[in-house]
Order: sequence, then C-alpha cells, then structure tokens
Amino acid sequence: MGYPRIEIYLDKIKENTEKIVKECTDRGIDVVGVTKVFCGHEKIAEVMIEGGVSMLADARIENLRRLSKFSQPKMLLRLPMLSQINRVIKYSDISLVSDIMTIKKLSLHAKKQNKIHKIILMIDLGDLREGIYDDEEICESVKEILKLEGVVLHGIGVNLTCFGGVMPTRENLSRLVAIKNRIEEDFDVKLMVISGGASGTMSLFKDNQIPDAINQLRLGSSLTLGIGLNDEPIDGLHHDAVKLVAEVVEIKNKPSVPIGEIGLDAFGLKPVFQDKGIRKRAICALGKQDVSPNHLTPYDTAIEVLGASSDHLLLDITDTSEEYKVGDKISFHLAYGGCLSAMTSKYVYKSFKRKNSAI
Repeated sequence: MGYPRIEIYLDKIKENTEKIVKECTDRGIDVVGVTKVFCGHEKIAEVMIEGGVSMLADARIENLRRLSKFSQPKMLLRLPMLSQINRVIKYSDISLVSDIMTIKKLSLHAKKQNKIHKIILMIDLGDLREGIYDDEEICESVKEILKLEGVVLHGIGVNLTCFGGVMPTRENLSRLVAIKNRIEEDFDVKLMVISGGASGTMSLFKDNQIPDAINQLRLGSSLTLGIGLNDEPIDGLHHDAVKLVAEVVEIKNKPSVPIGEIGLDAFGLKPVFQDKGIRKRAICALGKQDVSPNHLTPYDTAIEVLGASSDHLLLDITDTSEEYKVGDKISFHLAYGGCLSAMTSKYVYKSFKRKNSAI
C-alpha cells in the first residue's frame, strides 16, 4: 500500500453506528446511513448495516448503483437530474425532490419500470439550498403529486447547515412538523416520514429539544467521523476512525517569508506570510488536488500546516520533538471536507482496517 493513503478503521465506524442507531431508535427516529463521504464504498455500507441503519443514501446515482447488492432501501440525496431519471428509478427507492417537473418525470419512468417510487418533498426553512420556500407552492406541489401514478408522497424533509449555515433548532423543525400536519389535514393523507436533516440535528438531542414528530435523520459524518454540528466531536463516539498518512519528501531550514516580489499563487490567490525567521520545514507528497490543507490537522500537535500547492503540502516542524527525516510518514486528522476530497482522489490510496488487519 502506497502513500498518501487514507486509513479507515471499520470497527470504529460500526461502533459509532451502533451507538447512534440506539440513541435514535430510543427517540423513534430511523437512521439513514449516508455513504457519500466515502464515495459509496461497499465496505462502509457493510459496517453501517451491521450497526443497524435502516436505509442507505448517497448523493450520486453512480454510488447507489454500487450499493445495489444490499437489500436495504436506497435514497438519492441530491435532487434528481432530468437526464438521469431512468437510472434514479432503477437504482433508488426514494428521492428527495422539490421540482414538480422532476416529480412528473419520476412518475413517468416509474410507471415504465412498473415501480412505485417514494418521494420526500423538500422544504426550505431558510438555509437556501434545495427545497420549496413558499407556502403556496408547497400546497400546489402536493396537489399535483397526489394526482400522479408511479410515485407516492412518502413525507417531507429539510436540509440545514450545508449552504447557508443555518443551524437546526426546535423552532425551525417545529415549522416542518406544522407543514406536515397542514398537508395531512388539507389533503386527507398520511405522511410517513419527517426527515429532519443530517448529523447536525443530533445537537438537539441534548435537553430533548428535537420535536417528537421528527422520525428520520440522514447521517454520515456522525457515523464515520464522530462529528456533528459545526464539525464538533460528539461525546462517546470514535473521532479517529479515519486518518490520512503522507510521506515526507523534503526537510530544509528556510526563511518563513518568500524572497522577491509576491504575485498570485498557482490558484490565483495572493498569499500572506508571517515573518518568524528561519524555520525547519517539511514537504509531504500531498496537495490541493487531493485535499485542502485547511481540512488537515496533524496528530503531532507541534506541527503547523503552512499551506499547499497542487502536489506539495508544506509543514513547519520546528517545534516538534520528533526527528523527522525524508521518507517518514506524518498522520493527519481529517475534517469532513478533507475526508470527502481524499476519498474522491484517485491519487490517495484507500486502506480499510478491521480487527487490526488490513482488508
């Protein structure tokens, strides 16, 4: 196994999943296991299922296709593209939707494939990513959906934190519950699901702030990385189930400020430097093509991440007690975004470990 590589400790992910599933089940909440941060990898799906998730979800239909061998229902997280509707029906059982034209296309292709496709109508509560914002449009959309064959209005859902950073609260999720109740009353239907968001919503478990009617969460980073709202660690979970390991390719004493007139870097930005004199610097064979340096935290806390170019990660190792040399390996904690990009990069090796053995 080469470097750089991302090491995934499957037993820790399974244990995280078991703990969260139990906590959610005690509150009447089903857990949808989100695999997108690991590009729909089958080994992640396996341990999530072992941990008790009731469904698998991903944002890419290509990943759901990879997960076809599992019997659990599949959910497409990203709004369906019209160009992929046939595949959406083929490889997923449930879609998060907001556009009536898309829903009509789902209906058409579901009938062609002799299937009933469940839809969760997404409501925008202020984060301003996907979802219907206007109450009148919600009403009109439900009216149209109920006329269609091949699809069933399974419930409503919301996304929070991902774009606008709007945090889940008892107040905004109570609005979602009120919308569900109004739909049921106005149209004499029963909605089976109120999908209350992602891992950040678990912050409302404290002091029982989550409304009782919320009965589904779409969880990924909490199961795998042990983090929730604002990427903060969740107590009682493993936070080291994933780490990135990179190889040192240069160690030199150099000035901390470049010499010469400073223009734009390779990514069109003008860098700013703090003069700390001569410092001991290490370069690792890892770059922005693989992961943003902002998403890396060295396990050796005395190391400072200075930045990166496309292929080189620059570190200040002056203050560490370790005597690093070329060829040594340095390990990093990964934030959510770092895990996502490192798993996506074909230049980062993937190593799955279970019970102290690599798979």
